[in-house]
Amino acid sequence: MIRKFIGLTVGMLFVIGCAQVLQKRANVIKAPEVAPGATYVGSKTCLECHEDLSSDKYNVHMKIADFEVSGGYKTGCESCHGPGSLHVKGEGDTEKILKFDHGLSPEEVAGVCTTCHQVDENMNWPGSVHAERDVSCTECHKVHHNKNKNLLTKADEMALCASCHGDITSQMYLQSHHPVREGKMGCTDCHNPHGSGSLEPGMLKTDERVNDLCLKCHTRYQGPFVFEHDPVVEDCLICHDPHGTVANNLLKQQEPFLCLQCHEAHFHAARASSLEKHGIPGGGSPYDNGRKLLGTNYGFQKSFMTKCTQCHQYVHGSDYTSQTVTSGHGLTR
Repeated sequence: MIRKFIGLTVGMLFVIGCAQVLQKRANVIKAPEVAPGATYVGSKTCLECHEDLSSDKYNVHMKIADFEVSGGYKTGCESCHGPGSLHVKGEGDTEKILKFDHGLSPEEVAGVCTTCHQVDENMNWPGSVHAERDVSCTECHKVHHNKNKNLLTKADEMALCASCHGDITSQMYLQSHHPVREGKMGCTDCHNPHGSGSLEPGMLKTDERVNDLCLKCHTRYQGPFVFEHDPVVEDCLICHDPHGTVANNLLKQQEPFLCLQCHEAHFHAARASSLEKHGIPGGGSPYDNGRKLLGTNYGFQKSFMTKCTQCHQYVHGSDYTSQTVTSGHGLTR
């Protein structure tokens, strides 16, 4: 009975959530109408006045044929600017045509663009972070006379994102970073600027966990392993900052300070200092005749100067106990 109630509750919440998303989507994708009663006149009529646009060979919108669209959608200039008959009769009256450089709000611009661009990576634009913060499509894309990839306003994707995300971009210049500024990958390899179906923040290109996105490239850490490291299974971002860090391997802190946030300093440091204190050179046991030897400050200094991965090399998971380089208590390499 309880299971049925929980299942019914979850189902109702899912339906309500879908309805809210669809309602928001319907509001966004509705293109504004500025000239009621206007009819389509064709791109040739438009180009009689706008001759500079006739030589725009980079505008992919002008290359779409009529048979490539369906559902009553139009091609050419009027597919974006709306029917132009009243604009022509008014001798170029700009109040009778859709203008993207001024006069349209970000939501209205999105309404025009999402008339066609509403599938695949664009389907999550309504309700996305950029949409909620009134980022207009034309702030990142320029349709006319633009030879950049995806009609971006800047050829360098990182430079475009940096115009708003300066704090994240500054991390790319730290010692350890993903090769974004080197041009070997881009922001959109991990993020979808048009919105994401993921519950994770940051518009990540994954519908599930952030780990699933990381493991697309870092497959060697996927496992399965006999002994798993709990933070790795939960979230890669517990230990790593993907945009850049001072520590190596994109770690949020250097070793052993990162590890000591969860793991207290164990017997290695205390044993070394205690044995030296009692005149016993290396090896042996941390116990002397059943009495535990106490550590000194030297032990903590030694632990702070030692990387945990000198012994625990397989921190992402291992078939050996404690992620050491070999099974058992002795290290063979």
